[in-house]
Amino acid sequence: MTKLRSRKGAFTLTEYINPLIVQRADPFIYKHTDGYYYFTASVPAYNLIEIRRAKTLAGLAHAAPRTIWRKHESGPMSQLIWAPEIHYIDGKWFIYFAASETTALDQNGMFQHRMFCIECDNADPMRSEDDWVEHGQVETGMDSFSLDATCFEANDKLYYVWAQKDPAIRGNSNIYIAEMENPWTLKTKPVMLTKPEFDWETIGFWVNEGPAVIHRNGRYFLTYSASATDEHYAMGMLSVPDDADLLDASNWTKSKDPVFQSDMATHQYGPGHNSFTVAEDGKTDILVYHCRDYTEIKGDPLYDPNRHTKVQAFTWNDDGTPNFGKPVPYNYD
Repeated sequence: MTKLRSRKGAFTLTEYINPLIVQRADPFIYKHTDGYYYFTASVPAYNLIEIRRAKTLAGLAHAAPRTIWRKHESGPMSQLIWAPEIHYIDGKWFIYFAASETTALDQNGMFQHRMFCIECDNADPMRSEDDWVEHGQVETGMDSFSLDATCFEANDKLYYVWAQKDPAIRGNSNIYIAEMENPWTLKTKPVMLTKPEFDWETIGFWVNEGPAVIHRNGRYFLTYSASATDEHYAMGMLSVPDDADLLDASNWTKSKDPVFQSDMATHQYGPGHNSFTVAEDGKTDILVYHCRDYTEIKGDPLYDPNRHTKVQAFTWNDDGTPNFGKPVPYNYD
């Protein structure tokens, strides 16, 4: 059990065991009103979606996963099931994920993923696979490689944020936002918030992906990950005042430098594809991400299974921006 310690009116957390869950990339943790933490992530075989839950973050390490959806035998949801996220919207559970019809690359050397949504109206999302129904593909109006969807509510509106390839823009993917009509249908046209442009975003691949949103201090902060999925993978950030038009890209400010990156001294490489949750105290913000502890990857980094889920508390700077610090060292021994 994690303990709180007071320090001049503030509080810090003792370290969580890290990695928290081995061989789970693209991790997403949601703390529900029932007191449980719900966890989902990409599984190494990329063939199903599983959920586990526990009353504490540490408890997720030993919680039994429950498979709630399996890939199809053929068709658009039959290959490479990536990056599921679980959300609770208007009394129902929704999971967004990316899937492909094939493992082959297209003529531009891209995978062929599209984004999909499934729904469960049972209070217990882990009860049965039969409780989950498919809404099919989330259409964005652009028929191209797309993945890493997340959503958030702001000013009584539901917004969808994701990564997608624009054939007219160099690179693998950019980050887009749109308002939603319902949890599986967009209401507005996509607005591009960021594309790979800085040197640190274009190492190996030109990539902006894995968006995550947190609302604090009068602003929405949107983190994302960039570059190839090796030691160069790092997190960037945009922010916008919470009273601004979120669909006006000019209202968003983009950091020129990464906000979270590899720490060579402690052998923490390629931290990214993060999400946010809150600690057991209900106050302390927690960064959830995946990371490797070596750089000697054989073959395509995508198929190396050792991107492990890690969690760590983070603080806030005097100007209201998050201070993620550095990836914490492994401490499971």
